[in-house]
Amino acid sequence: MALGLLLSSSRSLASRVLSYPSSLASLHSHATSFGFQQVKEEEKSKLVGNVFTNVASSYDIMNDVMSGGLHRLWKERLVGKLSPFAGMKHLDVAGGTGDVAFRIFDALNSVNRRPLHKASLEETQIYVCDINPNMLNVGKQRAAERGLRDNKSLLWVEGDAEALSFDDNSMDGYTIAFGIRNVTHIEKALAQAYRYKCSHQLDFRGEFLCLELSHVDIPVFKDLYDLYSFQVIPNLGELIAGDRESYQYLVESVRRFPPQERFASMIGEAGFEKVEYENLVGGVVAIHSAIKL
Repeated sequence: MALGLLLSSSRSLASRVLSYPSSLASLHSHATSFGFQQVKEEEKSKLVGNVFTNVASSYDIMNDVMSGGLHRLWKERLVGKLSPFAGMKHLDVAGGTGDVAFRIFDALNSVNRRPLHKASLEETQIYVCDINPNMLNVGKQRAAERGLRDNKSLLWVEGDAEALSFDDNSMDGYTIAFGIRNVTHIEKALAQAYRYKCSHQLDFRGEFLCLELSHVDIPVFKDLYDLYSFQVIPNLGELIAGDRESYQYLVESVRRFPPQERFASMIGEAGFEKVEYENLVGGVVAIHSAIKL
């Protein structure tokens, strides 16, 4: 199985997640970082927005090149943990190009998940939310190419992960892939995720799911990964996307993102329970999962 090649390891933090003390100072310091730069909070959102405006048209091909196509398997793993069901309301945040949303839609339309009543599938709502309209435009174009331009189950919403406008307890599932490290206040985004989540669909492990570039925990591999990140990725960005600086920010932002266990504790502090994470490729990426009781 392809995923078996990803050096996967899972860790449950149910008994330990709350043992990490909250540090408002460290949260503030992280929140005002833009890569390795320190910036004013009100500036970060604009700077990040510029990054994704610049890379939107080449975002998918750069993901393929940088990861050797593995990002596709990682997203399949994420959706596999979600266990989507017909009639659900799902919120995919920072999902502008539609990669995760399309996988959820495909899972719902697969033979094994096909509902007994077509109406229940038609009632499904998958909200693709992104703060950047350029990323959403790429997603809408991809939807059109799939014949889904007018599909009523896919809803495209421009919005900030820290301040969305959905009703409380209105969603059955929440995913965010490669997005949460870019928000100004991680704790605010997590609080919003908790607020939107329903608590009646807890038969499904991983009601909250986050896929994010993370921290490698294998010493020799870490050195190689750092070399690849800082010496190769920015050059690929310049060569393929004509944008070195945006991809320099990408590798720096990963290093400023909290380590796996610290991020897990933040999820617990937001109110979620049964927090777990799974490292893939030795921690190059991690999937954090949790539920709302």
